[in-house]
Formats: sequence, structure tokens, C-alpha cells
Amino acid sequence: MIDPSHIWLSIVKQCSLMGVSRSSFYYQGKGESRFNLKLMRLIDEQWLKTPFFGSRRMAKHLRGEGYNASRKRVRRLMRKMGIAAIYPKPRTTRPRKENPVYPYLLRNLAIDRPNQVWCSDITYRAHGARLYVLGGSHGLALKESAVLEAVKHPGG
Repeated sequence: MIDPSHIWLSIVKQCSLMGVSRSSFYYQGKGESRFNLKLMRLIDEQWLKTPFFGSRRMAKHLRGEGYNASRKRVRRLMRKMGIAAIYPKPRTTRPRKENPVYPYLLRNLAIDRPNQVWCSDITYRAHGARLYVLGGSHGLALKESAVLEAVKHPGG
């Protein structure tokens, strides 16, 4: 990090070493306006009731409530809050009859050395009406999953 009170290195030199422009070091963002913060609160409340509302329907709802909010503003605020409409996705994993069913090749295999078997897993958890990705673990098949190890770790 850049230390303004450093004895030997000036701020110019520290910024140069870090690859940051000096104006970026001094820049202080304004943050969101009070109106945008109120809109964000209203969007969050409505999204918890109707998680299928996208930016278009959310903007229409807000206009019906008496708030002048364009779709672009609502879309930007929803993206900043990390929320999106929940809707049925294409069913890409639905098997067709003509597709072959592959056998499970690890059924009678004794896994006894590193790099013998690889696996991946992504865990989703619902909290209220929101979905959170807890972790994706790519790596060797172990006796205990990486998620359990992260839960057991006292500092994590």
C-alpha cells in the first residue's frame, strides 16, 4: 500500500512502483446520492417480494410508486447490489433419448495416489429469495471436501 508518511519514498515514487497514477491515489469517490440509496432500499424490498422482477418491471413498479427512475438507473443499481431476476433458464441438462448414457467408471476403482482422479463441485445456498455461490472447488478428490475444511477452520 501507499504510505504518505514514508520517510524515503515520495508519493510519486510509491505510485510509480505500484503502477497507480497519482490522481487515483488522491481520488475520493462521491458515493451514491440519497435518492439512489432510497431507490436501492425500495428495489431490495420489492425484489425480496418479487424476485422475478427484472430492471424493466422494477422501474415500472417504482414509477407506479411515484419515483422517477429510468430503467438504466434501476439496472445499474440492481447490478451494483448484486441482484438479478430469477427466471426459468433453458433446460440444457435435460437428456435426450438418442444421447448415450455413459457408465460410471470409478465404481470399483481404488483411489490411492495423487492425480489419479479429479473432480469439481459448485455449491449454491438460498438465503431468503437470494442465491449465493459458496464455493467452487476444483482439484483432487479428497476424503473430506474443501467446503467442510473451510467450515472447520477457526480463522476462516
